[in-house]
Amino acid sequence: MPADASLPAPAPAPAPAPAALRTRLLAAMLGPMAVVALVLCLIGSAIVTNTVRSSSDRVLAGALGAIAETVEVEHGQVTLDLPAAAFGMLENPERDAVFYRVLVGERLLTGDVGLPVPEKLASRKSGEVHFRYAFFGERRIRMAELRRTLPGVAEPVVVQIAETLGHRKAMGRRLILALVVGEILLIGLALLLLRPALGWSLRPLARLREAVARRSTRAAPDMSPLDSGPLPRELMPLSRAFDSLLERLDMATAGIRRFTADASHQMRTPLSALKVQVALARRGDPGALDEIADAADRLEHLMTQLLALARAQEEGIKPQLEQVNLREVSVAVIRRRIGQAIAANVELRLEAQDESVCVPAHRTMLFEMISNLVDNAIQYGGSGGLVVVATTSDGSVSVSDQGPGLAEGELEQLGERFVRFEGGKNSTGSGLGFAIVRAAAQRLDATVHVEKLDPGLKVTLAFKDATRMDILAENA
Repeated sequence: MPADASLPAPAPAPAPAPAALRTRLLAAMLGPMAVVALVLCLIGSAIVTNTVRSSSDRVLAGALGAIAETVEVEHGQVTLDLPAAAFGMLENPERDAVFYRVLVGERLLTGDVGLPVPEKLASRKSGEVHFRYAFFGERRIRMAELRRTLPGVAEPVVVQIAETLGHRKAMGRRLILALVVGEILLIGLALLLLRPALGWSLRPLARLREAVARRSTRAAPDMSPLDSGPLPRELMPLSRAFDSLLERLDMATAGIRRFTADASHQMRTPLSALKVQVALARRGDPGALDEIADAADRLEHLMTQLLALARAQEEGIKPQLEQVNLREVSVAVIRRRIGQAIAANVELRLEAQDESVCVPAHRTMLFEMISNLVDNAIQYGGSGGLVVVATTSDGSVSVSDQGPGLAEGELEQLGERFVRFEGGKNSTGSGLGFAIVRAAAQRLDATVHVEKLDPGLKVTLAFKDATRMDILAENA
């Protein structure tokens, strides 16, 4: 045996508590907002960088133009009167270093020797300013340069001016920082405003919750629709679904109450008779045991009928339908009822127009429907009568008898629970057979038709979409 076999299994880790709906909504709103803010920050940074570069380049180009305008030709020599204002334009708090150079061809006229050599001068127009980044020593600089053609001078004059990038970087950082701070403040303000806004938005849900909670404080269950006031469009399906659930629960509890009331009402008489017969049996009455057995049979039949009626009247999902052969079910019913028919001196006959006709139904419910109709026909048909179970090719099955039939007023009561007519008062029926048939037919989407005969009564069950077995085999 392993050493740790007796050790208790580790307790499962507790499931994390689900986040509150308000928190989920805040996260759902702030998450996309943060993503948008990040995208805007990246776009804004690019715009800021481009704006700082453009504005600084314009100042650099102005200083370059101011220097270039002073380049002249005197007595065949290139002269330069370097203006102080050109360098004043480039002054800034970061004290960037400024460099310049003037070349006549490849000859230095004035300025810093170490500036990078001009690029692609031959392809540029005279007076066109060109900007580029370069390095002066180890320092990165921004350069502006142009080429001028002077009269009487064979070689072009190139003017260059450059500055370090301290001011540009500092200005970009300040603007980007202001952009980031603004977005953070915007998200913070949105967070402060979203919480009360979400509280206002979730108020109808709170009313709905309170309306449901009020139901739990009542002694008797209240299955009426919720009264939670006006609801937004998104909560209407939830309210309707809850009301539908309450309605179905009301139907279910009503069925239970009805079943309980029926059972208590109908079982009172046979139970009283059973108690009397038990008392007589104790006194030695020889016929009491037979009466007790008969009463027990009646109770069993009553309970079977009550349960069948409850199943037939179930609300909710319809039973799973299948293709059921009418003749097969009718034969099974006759086999079950043949003993009862012989005991009642009734002839039981089957007439099938088409032995292969099938209908979409539930086999057990169909069996109970036909069985109850045959049971009623045997009980009300009278001794020496004939009960006919007939199936047709159009998907219907009928049960007819030769009994006294029903009067017009009795036809209206046919199908009500525990209603028994004059012709069957001496039978052991419970008055539930036809109620079971009607309830089951409604669930199977079948129709029930009652027809008076001379003599007797005929009840027909008609189903839709009847099909022959050979056609079903071909489709399969």
